[in-house]
Amino acid sequence: MSKNIYALALLAVTAALVVAGCGGSDSSGSGGGAYGGKGGAPASDESTAASSEGSGGGAYSYSAPANGEAEESGNAYVALGSVPKLGMVLVDSKGFVLYDFHKDKGTTSSCYGACAEGWPPLLSEGEPKPSNGANAAMLGTTERKDGTMQVTYNGHPLYTFAGDQKPGEANGNDISAFGGEWYALKGNGEEPEG
Repeated sequence: MSKNIYALALLAVTAALVVAGCGGSDSSGSGGGAYGGKGGAPASDESTAASSEGSGGGAYSYSAPANGEAEESGNAYVALGSVPKLGMVLVDSKGFVLYDFHKDKGTTSSCYGACAEGWPPLLSEGEPKPSNGANAAMLGTTERKDGTMQVTYNGHPLYTFAGDQKPGEANGNDISAFGGEWYALKGNGEEPEG
């Protein structure tokens, strides 16, 4: 019960921070700088593999690692899942969308404290594992200030978003908060259009 109360309080704080002064959605289409920008590369097979959902949403599809491998091994799994309006993007072992943060400097995370409560880093006890089409060569880790290992993809530290309530939601995409912008990533390491 107290876990549910904590989760609701965390979501309320995160929503308040995002809405009140941390910035809103930036739909200007401006590039993502060193991250390659939105639309900076031609569509890959991953982005065209998803059906066209359009503005009406669509079904979420993802195949989780078999037999609870991620939880048993302590290794994080990074996979591709088809998310409405974004196509095939990176997700964790439970199907929650993974994001990069433009304030990060290379593989060094800039998200701590309240930021890390709203955007929990994807951590791994060992080498992260690819699943469902994610590129193993792009997976890595970086050490955080507390000594934990955060998963990276194409050199970008990865995060989930406390505002995503279920697999396939991408409420954190194209948001400016905690001094930088947040975007989902495709299998080629670029940000999706939309």
